[in-house]
Amino acid sequence: MQDITLPPWERLLWSGRTWVLPGIRPSRYALTDFRLLIRSTREVSGAPPACDELALQDIVEIDLSRSRLERALGLSTLRVVSRLAGRPPLVLRAIRRGSQLAALLELMAGLPQSRFEPDAVAAALAWEPRTRPRLGGGAAAALAAAAVVLTALLAAVRGPSAAGAYAPDDPIYRDGEKRGEGEIVRFMEADVMPWARQALGPLAGGADRITCETCHGHDARARRFAMPAVAALPETHVTQAGWDRYGGGMDAQMRNAIYGYLAAPDKQGRAAYMREVVLPGMARLLRRPPYDFTRTYAYNRARMAFGCYHCHRVR
Repeated sequence: MQDITLPPWERLLWSGRTWVLPGIRPSRYALTDFRLLIRSTREVSGAPPACDELALQDIVEIDLSRSRLERALGLSTLRVVSRLAGRPPLVLRAIRRGSQLAALLELMAGLPQSRFEPDAVAAALAWEPRTRPRLGGGAAAALAAAAVVLTALLAAVRGPSAAGAYAPDDPIYRDGEKRGEGEIVRFMEADVMPWARQALGPLAGGADRITCETCHGHDARARRFAMPAVAALPETHVTQAGWDRYGGGMDAQMRNAIYGYLAAPDKQGRAAYMREVVLPGMARLLRRPPYDFTRTYAYNRARMAFGCYHCHRVR
């Protein structure tokens, strides 16, 4: 089979091929940090091998299916749909680890400006849960698979989680020691609340609807404003599949990092606003880096990155 040749400035993140099955044309596949490519490896009726590609930013949907034979052999077929009108989908037939690849493509298409590291991608695609998911069709399969790959991307190069150090001017923890209640209250009233009214107001129907309870919950005072406090409903397919139980014991912050990224299709706009506006804005107020979803959990934890799990818990 002929490999796909890439320019020197383009990074290869994954390559694969069609497993030979009756009636399926052999092809070679490649995923880079810019595009997904297909090259057929056999001439048909004298025509040269066909090539096709799709930019990651143009991916709008990924459908995963399995014929009875593919299921028996552990193979899948992916249909990658473009957002461009009239553009036929790319079809990756009879491939290994199709659910992991589908989830990875979903994440990369949703984070077009992010840089995915080859070692994390390889580990995510190689990772297997202890119990295989029961994949259905459409969104349920994609979301369940996304939980698998996001878990692996966060944990694959996890290693020992080194505790990070808070900055000397951290408004909540000064060199790791929590400031007095009076100092924290003054910071929240003077800095956080004005920002929160502007940042969260569009989501709540107006700045006047933003109160302390918006972030700290209705029982905030009884819990002395402890965080996380906002209960967020994760995508039900993810909850039902129980992905947070795979890979051994998973601590609360990693579980929340996973659920913090995933969202139902009708909530993707709100989720994107939270990731791109609210999360980095609050991180700046706290003088901490925002959580980088393309890097490992250990990387973020070691830098005391501010993430979804600081405010949201899972029920």
